[in-house]
Amino acid sequence: MKIISVNVGQPTALQVGERTVVTGIRKHPVPGRVRVDEQGLEGDRIMNRRYHGGPDQAVYVYTREDYDAWEERLGRTLEPGTFGENVLISGAESAEVRIGERFTLGEVVLETTAPRIPCGTLGARMEDAGFVKRFVQVRRPGFYARVLTPGEIGKGDPVTRTPAPDGAPSIGELFDADFAKDRDPAALRAWLAFPLGQRQRRDVEKWLAKAEGV
Repeated sequence: MKIISVNVGQPTALQVGERTVVTGIRKHPVPGRVRVDEQGLEGDRIMNRRYHGGPDQAVYVYTREDYDAWEERLGRTLEPGTFGENVLISGAESAEVRIGERFTLGEVVLETTAPRIPCGTLGARMEDAGFVKRFVQVRRPGFYARVLTPGEIGKGDPVTRTPAPDGAPSIGELFDADFAKDRDPAALRAWLAFPLGQRQRRDVEKWLAKAEGV
């Protein structure tokens, strides 16, 4: 496993439906070393902090294997940063990664906290109004992570994985749950024992209350 690219973005205008929004989703590979701390990557701008960024979603990671699947499906080559990821790594399928799993990228240690949930901004970035639905169907969400050990990272750095605690939910399970009509209360209660991101934890608590009729 290794880092394929490190990507940052600056504010740009993007037409989302009838609205023009300023977003940092257009990310591009950067050369050299990039500092990563508890708030994310140096030089990266996050505009919508209601849903993005913060200590529990400091870094968005996507994988080469997920890119390969998308390129086959779309019939074209995709440049690193296309999905708005901060780091593109090889050697993993994002849906199979589990909450609490740790990734050591060079000297930086990340802990997985949540899947990425698509929004209209992603569809606009891909120039496809139906892309959000397609993203859900394809089930390759990438994952957010908190930074446990800050440091610098760069293209080519080795990546190692430390398994999550036994029973931890997968990124795919949480992603599916976000779009499910019915959810198992026992599974939801069990998920709360793991180091979910703050936003993800609130969602699971909300789903649990609904499932229990509270």
